[in-house]
Amino acid sequence: MQVWWDAGFEGLVTLFSRLSCERNSCLKIIKGLENVKGAFRNAVVTIGNFDGVHVGHQKIFRKVVENAGKIKGTSITITFEPHPVRLIAPEKGVRMLTPFYEKARLIGRMGVDILLCIDFNTKFSGLNPDEFIREVLVDKLRAVHVIVGHNYRFGKGKKGTTDLLRRRGKKYGFKVSIVRNVRMFNSVVSSSRLRSLLLRGRVCEASSMLGRSYHIEGDVVSGAGRGAKVLDTPTANLSTPNELVPKDGVYVVKVKMRNKIYDGVANIGRNPTFGNNELSYETHLFGYDGNLLGKHLRIYFIDRLRDEREFKSAEELRMQIAKDIETAKFILTKHKGINIDL
Repeated sequence: MQVWWDAGFEGLVTLFSRLSCERNSCLKIIKGLENVKGAFRNAVVTIGNFDGVHVGHQKIFRKVVENAGKIKGTSITITFEPHPVRLIAPEKGVRMLTPFYEKARLIGRMGVDILLCIDFNTKFSGLNPDEFIREVLVDKLRAVHVIVGHNYRFGKGKKGTTDLLRRRGKKYGFKVSIVRNVRMFNSVVSSSRLRSLLLRGRVCEASSMLGRSYHIEGDVVSGAGRGAKVLDTPTANLSTPNELVPKDGVYVVKVKMRNKIYDGVANIGRNPTFGNNELSYETHLFGYDGNLLGKHLRIYFIDRLRDEREFKSAEELRMQIAKDIETAKFILTKHKGINIDL
């Protein structure tokens, strides 16, 4: 996938250098409504936060791309930075499933042409539903088809409904399609549901709802060095920009480094056996004995093994790690061919 961007999106060059050429698609990113120049051909548009890009979101993107293709049009996704909850209800402390660059990568993998990222500020949040429709969908994008999820709400105070959108579609001449929710495990797939699952360590259910394995990524930094020196199990200590990390514990993982995938185990926690208080993310890669310092890793969570706990001695912990590795290898034999990414 190739990525193009407009309007000096700070840091984007660095962030997207990892994303180019993943598939034969090209996502153009426009930062700011004011940077939309000219008209798009037969714009088919969807709107949302799309945090996590889960299977419900993917269903919408497929419909947008499919319908744009039928009329030789342009598939457009509108999203917002920061997430509206950060401005409207910052006290909730909602942690995002996907940083913006990861959300853009996944949306690009769905075949979308344009990602329009609108600055969600006080002024924009004050637009009422009619102003949003007129200023964004009609005047700026000249949408011919708008596709949204079943529970989509928009405009100041979330007063805009899908019924209102349909009525205004008739007035302004654009078609409106509503995509039904996806249900799994007796509940609607949603970003909030995913956050809840991950914070409880239920990575298998989360993976089903994502259509891929949940992951975090970052660069390997120096750690305490106990893995190799004390426990005979070298680990990579990760520094990650991801906000939402699964519940503390030991996990079966797959690790992507450059274009190679390794099996492994990861520990999220505070190493209570050694009296630590600082949260760390440590991963052991099976069959790798090189220096990982400074390497960029993507850690995919396959299954959860156990809670982190305090052991009486380093030797007792070393023995448990050996058991964890054997259990992880057995679990991974049942997950051959698993779809860890889009």
